[in-house]
Parts: sequence; structure tokens; C-alpha cells
Amino acid sequence: MSDHTLWQDERAIEGLPIRLVIALVVGVACLGVMLSVVGGFSSLGQTELSTRPTPDLVEEGNHTVNVTVVDTDGEPIEAATVIARGDTARLDSLARAETNANGVAQLTVDASLRPNQAEGKIELSIQPPQGEYVDKQENTGILVIER
Repeated sequence: MSDHTLWQDERAIEGLPIRLVIALVVGVACLGVMLSVVGGFSSLGQTELSTRPTPDLVEEGNHTVNVTVVDTDGEPIEAATVIARGDTARLDSLARAETNANGVAQLTVDASLRPNQAEGKIELSIQPPQGEYVDKQENTGILVIER
């Protein structure tokens, strides 16, 4: 094939647009994966906190619940704020308390269920103390059952 006929051949451009689209899609997907990996490095020095409510099962009504906040090694965390809010169970208002030196926050909750509801859940969240702590994962909640 001579150089003259190669320049006049228009078939080479037929597959070019689809190849560009495929390259763009693959490139964007790779960029997204790389950014999520790089974004994960910022949490390397952070410790996830979780809750351990006692009791974790209550009947409807007014109850005092002790919630222990622990790190990934099970060590108690002082000066964290625990917030209880209604999820599938209802609370009259938010309950919040700060953990003591033993990592325990004492909350008073007045839980109720909707009509024809046998059980519900109270959601617990943590506002970590200053430092390397985070609360990004779902915590153990409190199960509320019918009387």
C-alpha cells in the first residue's frame, strides 16, 4: 500500500469515536478509584468509636441506659458525647450525655412505639472528643419492645 492510498483511506476514522469514549470511561473509572484510595489515607491516623449500651433491650417507657464508648481495641473513651434519637422507636426528645473517665454516659430515654408496632430501635451516635477519633460507622442501638 502506498502512502497516497493510506491518506485517502477513510475507514481508519470509523472506530476512532467509540475508542475515545471507551478510553474516557475507563479513565474516569480509574480516576475515581484512585481518588477513593487517596481519600482513605486521611483516616489512617483516626480511630473509629462505637457504643455498648447497657441494657441494649428495653420495654416502652422511661429508662436509664448506660452507654460505654470504646475504641477499636475496646478501651473506654472519656469526654465523648453520646446522643440518642428515635429511629423506628419514638423518643420525646433527644437525650445526650458526656462520657466519664470510665467511658460511660448515662442517658434517660422515654421510648414509645407506634400503634401495632412490636419493636423499634433507638439510634445512638457519638460526637468524638478532640483528637484522632471519628464516628463514621453505625453504632449499636437500643432495641425497644412492646410491654
